[in-house]
Amino acid sequence: MMDQPSRLFDVLAWQLEKYPKEDMLAGKIDGQWKKYSTREVADLTMQFSSGLLQLGISRGDGSLEGKDKIAIISANRPEWMITDLACQQVGAVLTPIYPTISQHELAFVLNDAGARILFVGSEEILEKVIAIRDQLPALKEIFSFDKLPGARHWTEVPAMAKQEDYATIEAIKKNTNPEELVTIIYTSGTTGTPKGVMLTHHNIMSNVTACNPYLPVHSSARALSFLPLNHIFERMVTYVYLTAGVPIYYAESMDTIADNLREVKPTIFTTVPRLLEKVYEKIMAKGLELKGIKRALFFWAIELGKKYEINKDQGWWYNLQLSIANALVFKKWREALGGNIQAIVNGAAACQVRLLKVFTAGRIPVLEGYGLTETSPVISVNRVEEQDRMFGTVGPIISGITVKIAEDGEILCKGPNVTIGYYKRPDLTADAIKDGWFHTGDIGVIVNDKFLKITDRKKELFKTSGGKFVAPQPIENKFKESPYIEQIMVVGADQKFTSALIVPSFTNLKGWCEKRGIPVTNYESLVKNPEVKELFQQALEKYNQFFSHVEQLKKFELMPHEWTVDGGELTPTLKLKRKVILEKYGKVIEGMYN
Repeated sequence: MMDQPSRLFDVLAWQLEKYPKEDMLAGKIDGQWKKYSTREVADLTMQFSSGLLQLGISRGDGSLEGKDKIAIISANRPEWMITDLACQQVGAVLTPIYPTISQHELAFVLNDAGARILFVGSEEILEKVIAIRDQLPALKEIFSFDKLPGARHWTEVPAMAKQEDYATIEAIKKNTNPEELVTIIYTSGTTGTPKGVMLTHHNIMSNVTACNPYLPVHSSARALSFLPLNHIFERMVTYVYLTAGVPIYYAESMDTIADNLREVKPTIFTTVPRLLEKVYEKIMAKGLELKGIKRALFFWAIELGKKYEINKDQGWWYNLQLSIANALVFKKWREALGGNIQAIVNGAAACQVRLLKVFTAGRIPVLEGYGLTETSPVISVNRVEEQDRMFGTVGPIISGITVKIAEDGEILCKGPNVTIGYYKRPDLTADAIKDGWFHTGDIGVIVNDKFLKITDRKKELFKTSGGKFVAPQPIENKFKESPYIEQIMVVGADQKFTSALIVPSFTNLKGWCEKRGIPVTNYESLVKNPEVKELFQQALEKYNQFFSHVEQLKKFELMPHEWTVDGGELTPTLKLKRKVILEKYGKVIEGMYN
């Protein structure tokens, strides 16, 4: 009998012994689901590992620098996980990269990691890499999962397999310590340069073992995966699925999720608030199209849902109404999600409480959790059991880790899930981890001695509702290169996209207007002038190209006067008081997102 997995690649042997599946991993090819059984995945991973050895990939002396690095930039698909497992089996380190990364950051990450081999998913990504190929001295080979000109096909790697390598691979696996580095995940740094978070087998596996009992994962469950695997959240949950014998089906794209949910009929999937918001918006749009009694019923059910409370009996009359709403209205919501959902796990950013209430009222439990790449990632999560769930919080702390709230309110975390540090950045590591405590940069409180609640972000870094980090400062600094932009503050925390409040350089702007015969009576009317707005729209288009899709400004609002120390918007050293500006111009910001 095999012991509980302690390294990530152990899940292969574990699943083979405990719950061999016909559909361990499944992806859509030309409209058909291609399924890989546990046996096929294990065999293919072994061949892939041998192919990597043939390409000269090795674990070296097992040190951080000694291990070869392999990068991957691709949407989710079975080959992604097979690549991950094969890298681990030869002691290499996988560096996953977000597909929408800017060229500048891509060059930085590939060089910083020293990636020797790169696996890409699509033509668009390959073109991005080819454009910077001459800046990547360490990169030896590029393989693609799709058949593309200009790259070798991934199947060439397992095709190189040699039987005599298998004993070598088994020896590498046997000698792999759970404390060894397994992956480097680059996250946005506040300075604009990504920093590589180093995670070990034990970091991630401890999180897998801790989270397993909290989720409805069992061998008759089924998962749909669409959150990017380059996020540690989806990757860790994938190992939860594999350990529990849950088959994983990969959505074709973000646009096909609705169809894939109906086909796969999953019992569980992970998401970010933005996707839940989209589902809700679509449902509401359909509700608005209804007429007469159907429309009345729909909105009656929504109102009931908004009043829903966990752990609180609202009496027989409310319960009776809710059961009618479930039979007539919410039943259709469950069918749209495939009809089998036992839980949706939400991470990456805060979800609106009204959404959580309505979905939960409709027997679609949404379990909100919290964590960071540096904590592998889960620190706390709401559970399926209702006594361990509370709206507006990110749930109880998971077992095996300790959380304390520092004097300034910052959430500190200690445990086997905490990163061993930032790659090649001992300075950043020393800043983030003090006396074994990881400083999250988030402010929070413990409610009822049990539930963690996030109240604020200590650092300026914020997340969109899609769960992507945005560092405002580099964006602001770039935009201030425009002669017409005096001050700028980037906003978008928990929103669908990034926007900005802009204070024009009124001196330069007046000169521009005079040349064009635009009358300047006062600044209030000036910032509303369509030609002036068009000038700033052009600035947006000019500077947006320096940033990844998620960092690009979609909207802006021009401010009619400058921010000052006296006005309370600036510190004495002329830094933006972000919180003050957010409060002061809350209505203006809301307007950009309504």
